Amino acid sequence: MKIGIGNDHHGVQLKQEIMSYLNQLGYDVINFGTNSTENVDYTKYAFQVGEAIKKHQIDYGILICGSGIGMSIACNKVHTVRCAKVNTVEEVKMTRRDNNANVIAFGENTTVDLALKMVETFLNTPFLETDRYIRRVKEIDNYDN
Repeated sequence: MKIGIGNDHHGVQLKQEIMSYLNQLGYDVINFGTNSTENVDYTKYAFQVGEAIKKHQIDYGILICGSGIGMSIACNKVHTVRCAKVNTVEEVKMTRRDNNANVIAFGENTTVDLALKMVETFLNTPFLETDRYIRRVKEIDNYDN
């Protein structure tokens, strides 16, 4: 399984912790983020992760910025991306189970312990393939404005 991780200047340290954790678990991790704390635009990295999802270059994405909000908004502009801004393990469970989210985003102030629990939950919670959830995800993916 390939996991893409993107961050701006706010998420450098937390990204390193997550990448180390995922590598220890044997995941193939692709770093789409910056490794510098010098100010950069989060949109660049959100779009890179989103495009990698769209092109099937990665299976799931993780985004980190100051709050997680900007990254999630930007990434959701890419067709077929379902990025959820999450704050709790329960939100991660729900967005995987109900929405088949393929990207999660959170803020740099997320503790390492919570971030790792959310990542683990994200990667291990299956989509609940009931008719209503399948229908809703298809509606989202097929929406063309």
